[in-house]
Amino acid sequence: MDQGTDVTERELDLQTDIPHSARIYDYLLGGKDNYPADRAAAGNIVANWPNLPVSMRANRKFMARMAHHLAAERGIRQFLDIGTGLPTSPNLHEVVQGVAPESRIVYVDNDPIVLVHARALLTSSREGRTGYLDADFRNPDAILESDQLREYLDLSRPVALSLIAILHFITDDAEVRRIIDRLMAPLAPGSVLALSTTTLDNNPEVVAAGVAAYNAHGIPTVARTKPEVETFFNGLEILDPGVVPVHRWHPDEESSRLDDPQVTIHGGIAVKN
Repeated sequence: MDQGTDVTERELDLQTDIPHSARIYDYLLGGKDNYPADRAAAGNIVANWPNLPVSMRANRKFMARMAHHLAAERGIRQFLDIGTGLPTSPNLHEVVQGVAPESRIVYVDNDPIVLVHARALLTSSREGRTGYLDADFRNPDAILESDQLREYLDLSRPVALSLIAILHFITDDAEVRRIIDRLMAPLAPGSVLALSTTTLDNNPEVVAAGVAAYNAHGIPTVARTKPEVETFFNGLEILDPGVVPVHRWHPDEESSRLDDPQVTIHGGIAVKN
């Protein structure tokens, strides 16, 4: 472990009576870090969006395949993962350090529940390092200017910026592009943007109903089309196989058995030349 946190649930107001996106995600993945309000909201959302748990599991597997690919095939040794969410094994650092133990990872999130459990994200190989930064995706300058980021990552060398299942919680496309552009600007050539986000393409009526349910529970959410997602990679070279449903991105045997209407999250990676 490189750095930890002594924060406890008692020291933070987790607002356990209000449903929270990270805890809903945890619940639908079979986790235990959730509360009755989260489980009730999840039940209402899934009633409108029955395949949401399948999409979430497919997204988690996409994260692992993406991280392995970047470490094993592209030689990336530095990862900046924003919108980390609650620890769910395998976490990104476990995947990449399994390939290259010297890899360095900085996790970023601003959710109190994630901060409580951040120690689980800070286990590291002896050769590598993992760190946790309590910061907001909407404030990229605070992330880039943090002492911790500069301590852990060398921005003169390629970095993989990982934005997994976070962009659908920012409803303004222009704001998303502004943030991504700011985060990618100081990264060295050869750096990679990896993202996944909810899309309408595979099952539009069901997704629209599910998104409406999220919004009804006070969690601003949007689903986009594939062309809209592709605009987030403007100025970068999108790599094979492009922006696709996450189960079709370099699929393993389990993912290849899923049907498109079951998975309503698109993902892809692109390189900065």
